[in-house]
Amino acid sequence: MATRWGLCGAGKISHDFSVAVKTLPAEDHQIAAIASRSRERAKEFAKNHSIPKVYGSYEELARDPNIDVVYLGVLHTEHWRVGLLFLKAGKNVLCEKPFAMNSRQVKDLVEAAKKNNVFLMEAIWSRCFPVHAEVRKLLAEEAVGEVKLVKAYFGSPQLHIPRSVEKELGGGALLDIGVYCLQFVLMVFNGESPESIQASGVLLDSGVDESVVVVMKFSGKRMALCAFSIAARFQNDAVISGTKGSIKVLGPMHCPTALVVNDKKTEYPLPEPCLPLNFTNSTGLRYEAEEVRQCLLKGLKESPRMPLADSILLTEIMDEIRKQVGVVFNQDKQ
Repeated sequence: MATRWGLCGAGKISHDFSVAVKTLPAEDHQIAAIASRSRERAKEFAKNHSIPKVYGSYEELARDPNIDVVYLGVLHTEHWRVGLLFLKAGKNVLCEKPFAMNSRQVKDLVEAAKKNNVFLMEAIWSRCFPVHAEVRKLLAEEAVGEVKLVKAYFGSPQLHIPRSVEKELGGGALLDIGVYCLQFVLMVFNGESPESIQASGVLLDSGVDESVVVVMKFSGKRMALCAFSIAARFQNDAVISGTKGSIKVLGPMHCPTALVVNDKKTEYPLPEPCLPLNFTNSTGLRYEAEEVRQCLLKGLKESPRMPLADSILLTEIMDEIRKQVGVVFNQDKQ
């Protein structure tokens, strides 16, 4: 039987997610409903994507008994409030990144999922890509010996995009794109907590971070270096350096289609979209959709590829980086 998806939010990422799901077999995945605070917007979205049910509120979607899992594609300042609505209604949830605005909010979501015995996953889609699966396999085989340094860079000029620069919209490089660099480091080091974090950054006039560099030290003399910016364009690659060689995830490292292991390159092409996409390589959202389906079929309440403990640690690290760089959101004061 097909996994029946309910989309929450009729924005750009929901569009791309819907297009990506259409690259999967219809007998496995079906988008059954779309909810937006604007019923007109939801109707327009449903028409473009051939979605049978339309809701003009999130509450209506939460009450629909014929939805197996909700994809939460609203602005991240809303993730905590809207996420709790669905979890308390007994819905399985795939929540877009960043999970929430701080670790307190993330812990609330995790607690609500456990209390209501439902599946919850932060949509770090990178973790579900074949490239990342291959990286995990290579690390398990110690293909590059002992890992000593992980570097991850992500720079994308986004100063013209309101949600990237405005504090009220949860702006800044860290929450939007830095999260990808940090999650990569945590994946390589198996969700281990760093022994130390040193962050330095520059802020925009709005009070959010424009560019940040982070150095982390892990046990066994292992290091990580991350740099991310919404003002400059980087190569957006990630490199794992070991005692016997290196693994390079070619840009875009957050949705990669190529891997270089000790100078040997392998490509992992993506299927073509049926409609134009808003973001790079978005048909790759199919991998996280399939990961959720497999977890639900197995009766799992979290994904082994992106465990909830990793999401909590990731947000705790981001809280510490913001503290050092000087970024405070209203949600931190509540």
